[in-house]
Amino acid sequence: MNSLKFLLCLAVAGFVAAANAQLRVPACTAYLDPDPDGARVSQRSGISGWQDPALKVLWFGELKHPGRLDCSIVMRLPAGAESRLRLNVAGTSNEALARGSGTNPVAVPFKAFDIAAAGYQQFTLESLNPSGTPVGDIEALMLQGPAAEEAQFNLQPRRNAASVHLAYPVPKGTNVAAFYCEVTALEDPLWTYYMACGWHRGYFGMQVNSPTERRIIFSVWDSGGEAVDRGKVADENRVTLVAKGTGVVSGDFGNEGTGGHSHWVYPWKPGAKQRFLVTAKPVDATHTIFSGYYFQPDKQQWMLISSWKAPKEGGYLRGLYSFSENFGGANGHLGRKALYGNQWIRVPDGQWLELTTASFSHDPTGRSDRLDRFMGVEDGQFFLSHGGFVPGFTQFGEKFTRLATGKAPTDLTD
Repeated sequence: MNSLKFLLCLAVAGFVAAANAQLRVPACTAYLDPDPDGARVSQRSGISGWQDPALKVLWFGELKHPGRLDCSIVMRLPAGAESRLRLNVAGTSNEALARGSGTNPVAVPFKAFDIAAAGYQQFTLESLNPSGTPVGDIEALMLQGPAAEEAQFNLQPRRNAASVHLAYPVPKGTNVAAFYCEVTALEDPLWTYYMACGWHRGYFGMQVNSPTERRIIFSVWDSGGEAVDRGKVADENRVTLVAKGTGVVSGDFGNEGTGGHSHWVYPWKPGAKQRFLVTAKPVDATHTIFSGYYFQPDKQQWMLISSWKAPKEGGYLRGLYSFSENFGGANGHLGRKALYGNQWIRVPDGQWLELTTASFSHDPTGRSDRLDRFMGVEDGQFFLSHGGFVPGFTQFGEKFTRLATGKAPTDLTD
Protein backbone atom coordinates (compact mmCIF):
# COMPACT_ATOMS: atom_id res chain seq x y z
CA MET A 1 0.00 0.00 0.00
CA ASN A 2 1.48 3.35 -1.01
CA SER A 3 1.53 6.30 1.38
CA LEU A 4 -1.40 8.07 -0.31
CA LYS A 5 -3.64 5.02 -0.07
CA PHE A 6 -2.52 4.53 3.52
CA LEU A 7 -3.46 8.12 4.42
CA LEU A 8 -6.82 7.75 2.66
CA CYS A 9 -7.53 4.57 4.60
CA LEU A 10 -6.66 6.30 7.85
CA ALA A 11 -8.97 9.20 7.00
CA VAL A 12 -11.86 6.88 6.12
CA ALA A 13 -11.25 4.80 9.23
CA GLY A 14 -11.22 7.94 11.34
CA PHE A 15 -14.51 9.12 9.81
CA VAL A 16 -16.18 5.75 10.39
CA ALA A 17 -14.89 5.62 13.97
CA ALA A 18 -16.18 9.16 14.60
CA ALA A 19 -19.56 8.36 13.03
CA ASN A 20 -19.85 5.27 15.19
CA ALA A 21 -18.81 7.00 18.41
CA GLN A 22 -21.53 6.99 21.05
CA LEU A 23 -22.58 9.88 23.20
CA ARG A 24 -24.01 8.92 26.59
CA VAL A 25 -26.37 11.51 28.07
CA PRO A 26 -27.10 10.60 31.71
CA ALA A 27 -30.70 10.33 32.86
CA CYS A 28 -29.92 12.59 35.81
CA THR A 29 -29.58 15.49 33.36
CA ALA A 30 -33.15 15.08 32.06
CA TYR A 31 -36.27 17.00 33.08
CA LEU A 32 -39.72 15.72 34.04
CA ASP A 33 -42.83 17.26 32.49
CA PRO A 34 -45.38 18.35 33.58
CA ASP A 35 -44.55 17.40 37.18
CA PRO A 36 -40.89 17.77 38.26
CA ASP A 37 -41.71 15.56 41.27
CA GLY A 38 -43.47 12.87 39.25
CA ALA A 39 -40.47 10.52 39.59
CA ARG A 40 -37.08 10.52 41.31
CA VAL A 41 -34.04 11.97 39.57
CA SER A 42 -30.60 11.29 41.03
CA GLN A 43 -27.02 10.97 39.85
CA ARG A 44 -26.77 7.46 41.30
CA SER A 45 -30.05 5.91 40.13
CA GLY A 46 -31.00 8.02 37.15
CA ILE A 47 -34.80 8.24 36.84
CA SER A 48 -36.71 5.84 39.05
CA GLY A 49 -40.25 5.48 40.38
CA TRP A 50 -41.83 6.44 37.04
CA GLN A 51 -45.35 4.99 36.88
CA ASP A 52 -47.51 7.73 35.38
CA PRO A 53 -47.85 7.61 31.55
CA ALA A 54 -48.79 11.30 31.59
CA LEU A 55 -45.26 12.09 32.76
CA LYS A 56 -42.61 12.69 30.10
CA VAL A 57 -38.82 12.61 30.34
CA LEU A 58 -37.07 15.37 28.40
CA TRP A 59 -33.47 15.76 27.26
CA PHE A 60 -32.18 18.73 25.30
CA GLY A 61 -29.05 19.18 23.25
CA GLU A 62 -27.55 21.02 20.33
CA LEU A 63 -26.82 18.88 17.28
CA LYS A 64 -24.10 20.40 15.14
CA HIS A 65 -24.74 18.27 12.04
CA PRO A 66 -27.78 16.98 10.15
CA GLY A 67 -28.11 13.34 9.17
CA ARG A 68 -28.90 9.98 10.66
CA LEU A 69 -29.28 9.73 14.43
CA ASP A 70 -29.47 6.39 16.20
CA CYS A 71 -31.00 6.56 19.66
CA SER A 72 -31.34 4.03 22.43
CA ILE A 73 -32.31 4.08 26.10
CA VAL A 74 -30.23 2.29 28.73
CA MET A 75 -32.48 1.11 31.55
CA ARG A 76 -33.03 -1.54 34.21
CA LEU A 77 -36.10 -3.76 34.53
CA PRO A 78 -36.82 -6.86 36.60
CA ALA A 79 -36.08 -10.10 34.74
CA GLY A 80 -39.04 -11.03 32.56
CA ALA A 81 -40.71 -7.61 32.85
CA GLU A 82 -41.58 -5.57 29.77
CA SER A 83 -41.97 -1.85 29.21
CA ARG A 84 -43.17 -0.12 26.05
CA LEU A 85 -41.65 3.27 25.28
CA ARG A 86 -41.97 6.01 22.70
CA LEU A 87 -39.20 8.45 21.78
CA ASN A 88 -39.98 11.71 19.99
CA VAL A 89 -37.18 13.56 18.16
CA ALA A 90 -37.36 16.24 15.44
CA GLY A 91 -41.06 15.70 14.81
CA THR A 92 -40.80 11.91 14.51
CA SER A 93 -41.99 9.31 17.02
CA ASN A 94 -40.62 5.77 17.25
CA GLU A 95 -41.66 3.02 19.66
CA ALA A 96 -39.68 0.19 21.24
CA LEU A 97 -40.24 -2.66 23.67
CA ALA A 98 -37.85 -3.15 26.60
CA ARG A 99 -37.40 -6.58 28.17
CA GLY A 100 -35.88 -6.76 31.63
CA SER A 101 -32.66 -8.48 32.62
CA GLY A 102 -32.72 -8.11 36.39
CA THR A 103 -29.95 -5.94 37.79
CA ASN A 104 -28.17 -5.81 34.43
CA PRO A 105 -28.96 -2.73 32.34
CA VAL A 106 -30.40 -3.28 28.88
CA ALA A 107 -30.13 -1.10 25.78
CA VAL A 108 -33.44 -0.38 24.10
CA PRO A 109 -32.89 0.73 20.48
CA PHE A 110 -35.32 2.82 18.46
CA LYS A 111 -35.63 3.12 14.71
CA ALA A 112 -33.19 5.73 13.39
CA PHE A 113 -34.22 9.39 13.22
CA ASP A 114 -33.37 11.80 10.42
CA ILE A 115 -32.15 15.21 11.56
CA ALA A 116 -32.83 17.72 8.80
CA ALA A 117 -30.87 20.67 10.18
CA ALA A 118 -28.39 21.52 12.91
CA GLY A 119 -29.70 23.18 16.07
CA TYR A 120 -31.22 22.47 19.46
CA GLN A 121 -33.40 19.38 19.69
CA GLN A 122 -35.75 18.05 22.37
CA PHE A 123 -35.77 14.32 23.08
CA THR A 124 -39.07 13.27 24.65
CA LEU A 125 -39.40 9.81 26.19
CA GLU A 126 -42.94 8.60 26.91
CA SER A 127 -44.36 5.56 28.67
CA LEU A 128 -46.95 3.51 26.79
CA ASN A 129 -47.60 1.33 29.84
CA PRO A 130 -50.83 1.32 31.86
CA SER A 131 -51.00 3.80 34.73
CA GLY A 132 -49.36 2.45 37.87
CA THR A 133 -47.07 0.10 35.95
CA PRO A 134 -43.37 0.75 36.66
CA VAL A 135 -41.61 1.93 33.53
CA GLY A 136 -38.21 0.83 34.78
CA ASP A 137 -35.17 2.79 35.92
CA ILE A 138 -33.75 4.98 33.17
CA GLU A 139 -29.95 5.29 33.17
CA ALA A 140 -29.09 7.16 29.98
CA LEU A 141 -29.95 8.29 26.49
CA MET A 142 -27.43 6.97 23.96
CA LEU A 143 -26.80 8.76 20.66
CA GLN A 144 -24.83 7.58 17.66
CA GLY A 145 -24.45 8.45 13.99
CA PRO A 146 -23.40 11.47 11.90
CA ALA A 147 -25.90 13.79 13.62
CA ALA A 148 -24.39 12.97 17.03
CA GLU A 149 -20.92 14.19 16.08
CA GLU A 150 -19.77 17.16 18.20
CA ALA A 151 -23.21 17.38 19.80
CA GLN A 152 -23.44 19.67 22.84
CA PHE A 153 -25.34 18.32 25.87
CA ASN A 154 -25.13 19.05 29.55
CA LEU A 155 -23.55 15.89 30.97
CA GLN A 156 -23.41 17.11 34.57
CA PRO A 157 -26.02 16.42 37.30
CA ARG A 158 -26.58 20.15 37.88
CA ARG A 159 -29.66 20.91 35.79
CA ASN A 160 -29.93 24.63 36.52
CA ALA A 161 -29.64 27.05 33.64
CA ALA A 162 -26.36 28.96 33.80
CA SER A 163 -26.42 32.09 35.95
CA VAL A 164 -25.67 35.21 33.92
CA HIS A 165 -24.44 38.67 34.94
CA LEU A 166 -24.02 42.24 33.78
CA ALA A 167 -21.14 44.28 35.18
CA TYR A 168 -21.35 48.07 34.98
CA PRO A 169 -18.02 49.95 34.84
CA VAL A 170 -17.89 53.19 36.82
CA PRO A 171 -15.38 56.03 36.21
CA LYS A 172 -12.28 55.49 38.32
CA GLY A 173 -12.32 57.30 41.64
CA THR A 174 -16.11 57.81 41.64
CA ASN A 175 -17.84 57.57 45.02
CA VAL A 176 -21.19 55.89 44.37
CA ALA A 177 -23.75 56.92 46.97
CA ALA A 178 -26.74 55.42 45.11
CA PHE A 179 -27.33 52.90 42.32
CA TYR A 180 -30.60 52.85 40.35
CA CYS A 181 -31.75 50.16 37.89
CA GLU A 182 -34.99 49.06 36.23
CA VAL A 183 -35.89 45.45 35.43
CA THR A 184 -38.65 44.03 33.24
CA ALA A 185 -39.15 40.26 33.39
CA LEU A 186 -40.13 38.91 29.99
CA GLU A 187 -40.36 35.34 31.27
CA ASP A 188 -41.00 34.31 34.84
CA PRO A 189 -40.65 30.56 35.50
CA LEU A 190 -40.66 29.26 39.03
CA TRP A 191 -37.30 29.50 40.87
CA THR A 192 -36.08 32.60 39.05
CA TYR A 193 -34.27 35.53 40.66
CA TYR A 194 -33.85 38.69 38.61
CA MET A 195 -31.34 40.76 40.54
CA ALA A 196 -31.29 44.45 39.66
CA CYS A 197 -28.83 46.20 41.97
CA GLY A 198 -25.80 44.26 43.12
CA TRP A 199 -22.65 45.63 44.67
CA HIS A 200 -19.67 44.39 46.66
CA ARG A 201 -21.71 43.84 49.84
CA GLY A 202 -25.15 42.72 48.68
CA TYR A 203 -27.91 42.31 46.13
CA PHE A 204 -31.45 43.53 45.48
CA GLY A 205 -34.08 42.15 43.12
CA MET A 206 -37.23 40.12 42.57
CA GLN A 207 -37.84 36.41 42.84
CA VAL A 208 -40.39 33.73 41.89
CA ASN A 209 -40.60 31.49 44.96
CA SER A 210 -43.67 29.35 44.29
CA PRO A 211 -46.66 29.21 41.96
CA THR A 212 -48.42 31.65 44.29
CA GLU A 213 -45.62 33.67 45.92
CA ARG A 214 -43.20 36.31 44.64
CA ARG A 215 -40.76 38.37 46.65
CA ILE A 216 -38.70 41.52 46.60
CA ILE A 217 -35.36 40.55 48.21
CA PHE A 218 -32.65 42.76 49.69
CA SER A 219 -29.65 41.17 51.41
CA VAL A 220 -26.31 42.41 52.74
CA TRP A 221 -23.25 40.24 53.43
CA ASP A 222 -21.33 40.08 56.68
CA SER A 223 -17.63 40.84 56.86
CA GLY A 224 -15.19 37.99 57.27
CA GLY A 225 -14.84 34.79 55.31
CA GLU A 226 -17.54 32.47 56.68
CA ALA A 227 -19.36 30.90 53.73
CA VAL A 228 -22.01 28.70 55.35
CA ASP A 229 -22.98 29.17 59.00
CA ARG A 230 -23.81 32.63 60.33
CA GLY A 231 -23.63 31.25 63.84
CA LYS A 232 -19.85 31.18 63.40
CA VAL A 233 -19.64 34.88 62.52
CA ALA A 234 -18.27 37.10 65.29
CA ASP A 235 -20.40 40.05 66.38
CA GLU A 236 -17.90 42.57 65.04
CA ASN A 237 -18.32 41.07 61.55
CA ARG A 238 -22.11 40.92 61.50
CA VAL A 239 -24.30 43.37 59.63
CA THR A 240 -27.13 44.65 61.86
CA LEU A 241 -30.65 45.66 60.93
CA VAL A 242 -31.28 49.41 61.19
CA ALA A 243 -34.82 49.63 59.80
CA LYS A 244 -37.28 47.82 57.57
CA GLY A 245 -40.55 48.56 55.82
CA THR A 246 -44.02 47.51 56.87
CA GLY A 247 -44.60 43.82 56.19
CA VAL A 248 -40.95 43.12 55.43
CA VAL A 249 -39.49 39.91 56.88
CA SER A 250 -35.87 40.02 58.03
CA GLY A 251 -33.41 37.42 59.30
CA ASP A 252 -30.16 35.59 58.59
CA PHE A 253 -28.86 33.82 55.51
CA GLY A 254 -25.96 31.48 54.85
CA ASN A 255 -24.54 28.94 52.41
CA GLU A 256 -23.52 31.67 49.95
CA GLY A 257 -21.55 33.73 52.36
CA THR A 258 -23.55 34.94 55.38
CA GLY A 259 -25.43 38.08 56.21
CA GLY A 260 -28.72 39.82 56.81
CA HIS A 261 -31.68 38.92 54.61
CA SER A 262 -34.95 40.75 54.06
CA HIS A 263 -37.88 40.16 51.76
CA TRP A 264 -41.31 41.55 51.05
CA VAL A 265 -43.97 39.29 49.57
CA TYR A 266 -45.40 41.21 46.63
CA PRO A 267 -47.01 40.03 43.33
CA TRP A 268 -44.76 41.87 40.88
CA LYS A 269 -45.83 41.35 37.29
CA PRO A 270 -43.90 40.16 34.25
CA GLY A 271 -43.93 42.61 31.39
CA ALA A 272 -44.06 45.55 33.81
CA LYS A 273 -41.04 47.67 34.67
CA GLN A 274 -39.80 47.27 38.26
CA ARG A 275 -37.64 49.98 39.84
CA PHE A 276 -34.87 49.47 42.41
CA LEU A 277 -32.54 51.77 44.32
CA VAL A 278 -29.64 51.00 46.68
CA THR A 279 -27.99 53.73 48.76
CA ALA A 280 -24.80 53.87 50.82
CA LYS A 281 -24.29 56.21 53.77
CA PRO A 282 -20.93 56.07 55.52
CA VAL A 283 -21.47 56.33 59.28
CA ASP A 284 -17.83 56.54 60.29
CA ALA A 285 -14.47 55.31 59.06
CA THR A 286 -15.45 51.64 59.46
CA HIS A 287 -19.23 51.43 59.02
CA THR A 288 -21.70 52.09 56.19
CA ILE A 289 -25.49 51.83 56.15
CA PHE A 290 -26.77 50.15 52.97
CA SER A 291 -30.48 50.59 52.17
CA GLY A 292 -32.75 49.10 49.52
CA TYR A 293 -35.82 50.91 48.18
CA TYR A 294 -38.48 49.47 45.86
CA PHE A 295 -41.04 51.46 43.88
CA GLN A 296 -44.54 50.04 44.48
CA PRO A 297 -46.31 50.03 41.10
CA ASP A 298 -49.80 49.87 42.62
CA LYS A 299 -49.25 52.82 44.96
CA GLN A 300 -46.79 54.71 42.74
CA GLN A 301 -44.47 55.39 45.65
CA TRP A 302 -41.13 54.26 47.03
CA MET A 303 -40.90 52.03 50.07
CA LEU A 304 -37.97 50.99 52.23
CA ILE A 305 -37.32 47.26 52.15
CA SER A 306 -34.56 47.42 54.75
CA SER A 307 -31.39 49.17 55.94
CA TRP A 308 -28.32 47.36 57.32
CA LYS A 309 -25.26 48.69 59.09
CA ALA A 310 -22.20 46.95 57.66
CA PRO A 311 -18.91 46.75 59.58
CA LYS A 312 -15.43 47.09 58.09
CA GLU A 313 -16.69 49.54 55.48
CA GLY A 314 -16.94 53.31 55.84
CA GLY A 315 -17.16 53.85 52.07
CA TYR A 316 -19.57 53.69 49.17
CA LEU A 317 -20.89 51.19 46.61
CA ARG A 318 -18.40 49.29 44.47
CA GLY A 319 -18.54 46.53 41.88
CA LEU A 320 -21.99 47.31 40.46
CA TYR A 321 -23.74 44.47 38.65
CA SER A 322 -27.04 42.74 37.84
CA PHE A 323 -27.77 39.05 37.32
CA SER A 324 -30.37 36.43 36.50
CA GLU A 325 -30.39 33.12 38.35
CA ASN A 326 -32.25 29.83 38.13
CA PHE A 327 -31.92 28.60 41.71
CA GLY A 328 -33.92 25.37 41.33
CA GLY A 329 -32.53 22.79 38.92
CA ALA A 330 -35.73 20.84 38.28
CA ASN A 331 -36.84 23.39 35.67
CA GLY A 332 -33.55 24.55 34.19
CA HIS A 333 -34.90 23.74 30.73
CA LEU A 334 -37.27 26.72 30.86
CA GLY A 335 -36.19 30.02 29.36
CA ARG A 336 -35.55 33.11 31.43
CA LYS A 337 -35.19 36.57 29.99
CA ALA A 338 -35.33 40.07 31.44
CA LEU A 339 -34.56 43.62 30.36
CA TYR A 340 -32.21 45.72 32.50
CA GLY A 341 -32.34 49.39 31.72
CA ASN A 342 -31.88 53.02 32.70
CA GLN A 343 -28.94 52.46 35.04
CA TRP A 344 -27.80 55.54 36.97
CA ILE A 345 -25.49 56.29 39.87
CA ARG A 346 -25.53 59.25 42.23
CA VAL A 347 -22.38 60.75 43.71
CA PRO A 348 -22.30 62.28 47.22
CA ASP A 349 -22.93 65.83 45.99
CA GLY A 350 -26.24 64.71 44.42
CA GLN A 351 -25.17 64.59 40.78
CA TRP A 352 -26.53 61.71 38.69
CA LEU A 353 -24.39 59.87 36.11
CA GLU A 354 -25.85 57.46 33.56
CA LEU A 355 -24.26 54.02 33.01
CA THR A 356 -24.60 52.85 29.41
CA THR A 357 -22.00 50.06 29.18
CA ALA A 358 -22.18 46.54 30.57
CA SER A 359 -20.06 43.41 30.18
CA PHE A 360 -21.28 39.81 30.22
CA SER A 361 -20.24 36.95 32.50
CA HIS A 362 -21.61 33.61 33.65
CA ASP A 363 -21.09 30.97 36.31
CA PRO A 364 -19.09 27.74 35.77
CA THR A 365 -22.20 25.99 34.41
CA GLY A 366 -22.13 28.39 31.48
CA ARG A 367 -18.54 27.52 30.59
CA SER A 368 -19.18 24.22 28.81
CA ASP A 369 -22.29 22.55 30.23
CA ARG A 370 -25.02 25.05 29.32
CA LEU A 371 -24.26 27.30 26.37
CA ASP A 372 -27.78 28.71 26.02
CA ARG A 373 -26.82 31.97 27.75
CA PHE A 374 -26.35 35.38 26.22
CA MET A 375 -26.93 39.11 26.51
CA GLY A 376 -27.60 41.98 24.14
CA VAL A 377 -29.45 45.25 23.70
CA GLU A 378 -33.18 45.32 23.04
CA ASP A 379 -35.58 48.27 23.10
CA GLY A 380 -32.76 50.47 24.36
CA GLN A 381 -32.06 48.20 27.34
CA PHE A 382 -29.64 45.41 28.11
CA PHE A 383 -31.13 41.94 28.28
CA LEU A 384 -30.02 38.69 29.85
CA SER A 385 -31.27 35.36 28.55
CA HIS A 386 -30.48 31.91 29.90
CA GLY A 387 -32.07 28.49 29.76
CA GLY A 388 -34.67 27.30 27.28
CA PHE A 389 -32.10 25.61 25.01
CA VAL A 390 -32.51 28.37 22.45
CA PRO A 391 -29.90 29.71 20.01
CA GLY A 392 -27.72 32.46 21.37
CA PHE A 393 -24.22 32.68 22.77
CA THR A 394 -22.16 35.56 24.20
CA GLN A 395 -18.47 35.37 24.95
CA PHE A 396 -17.43 35.84 28.57
CA GLY A 397 -16.36 39.46 29.04
CA GLU A 398 -18.02 40.80 25.88
CA LYS A 399 -19.18 44.40 26.27
CA PHE A 400 -22.35 46.07 25.05
CA THR A 401 -23.45 49.70 25.03
CA ARG A 402 -27.03 50.96 25.07
CA LEU A 403 -28.24 54.37 23.99
CA ALA A 404 -28.35 56.94 26.76
CA THR A 405 -31.81 58.03 27.86
CA GLY A 406 -30.56 61.27 29.38
CA LYS A 407 -33.42 61.04 31.84
CA ALA A 408 -32.05 60.91 35.34
CA PRO A 409 -34.47 59.52 37.95
CA THR A 410 -35.88 62.54 39.75
CA ASP A 411 -38.60 61.05 41.96
CA LEU A 412 -36.27 58.93 44.08
CA THR A 413 -36.49 58.70 47.83
CA ASP A 414 -33.68 59.58 50.20
